[in-house]
Amino acid sequence: MDDAIHAFMTFLDLERHASHETVRNYVSDLRQFQTFMKAEHSGLPMIGPATVQTESIRAYLHWLDRKREKSTSIARKLASLRSFYRYLQREGLVGHNPAEAIRTPKQPKHLPRVLSKDDAAALMEFPADQAGSPLRDTALLETLYSTGARVSELVGINLDDLSASEGLIRLRGKGRKERMVPIGAVAVKAIHNYRASLKPATVKQQPAPIFLNHRGGRLTTRSVARIVARYSGRLTGGSVSPHTLRHSFATHLLDEGADLRSIQEMLGHVSLSTTQKYTHLAMDQLLAVYDKAHPRAGRPPGPRVVKNDKP
Repeated sequence: MDDAIHAFMTFLDLERHASHETVRNYVSDLRQFQTFMKAEHSGLPMIGPATVQTESIRAYLHWLDRKREKSTSIARKLASLRSFYRYLQREGLVGHNPAEAIRTPKQPKHLPRVLSKDDAAALMEFPADQAGSPLRDTALLETLYSTGARVSELVGINLDDLSASEGLIRLRGKGRKERMVPIGAVAVKAIHNYRASLKPATVKQQPAPIFLNHRGGRLTTRSVARIVARYSGRLTGGSVSPHTLRHSFATHLLDEGADLRSIQEMLGHVSLSTTQKYTHLAMDQLLAVYDKAHPRAGRPPGPRVVKNDKP
């Protein structure tokens, strides 16, 4: 199993050009399954990919469910096993895919949280009165909100990726695909203010990342998540993740009349259907505003029933 997982890692990295984050998640999921199999079949001398049967994977999913894993996590772990075995089949290392016949757990339908425009504006101002690295943190928040970048894309931005004169910045997305997206003047100014505050010898690596940790190295995704959580914790609704700023970016653009195709390009979505969820977010917000503001907006709790009085 160890050799198979290592070969799959190499395939993801060199042939699929998957991001380091994606490879790490796949490997983490597969290692957890491997640990489960060792515990369940401790009497066997060796657990190899070919010894895994569909019932073994079903038992693993039941075990995850008993641990109260979220259905989204269980679905992701099942998808990791499917991809792993598809690769092994193509390589002729196994005869069948034991995960293929298992249905993905039903996922809850929920809309992601989106900041109001007032909350987003307030969040951008919070670092100014804080100790630590207020200029860096302001620039970081402004860039996330201005570009809709994923957190993994944000930490991958280098100095030469910013074209301030053109108002563009290069992002490296999933599958190492690059795209140029607009960046607002406010975010550009925040970046310039931050970079101007650094000492010449601060940067410790090349190519030079825009956002640095206190040692002069590149920020990690976990560090960015902690920074966003710390400042957003001051909002009325509580702390949010960096991805909330991505959702807010897209929803606010849609609110102001941007078309879905343009938003799709900026977000780096392959499919327009992925972007279309923001139409639901925008409508949900619109209805919430209407229900709160209109004096006669009271809605019945259930679906509207149209009566038919005809015999």
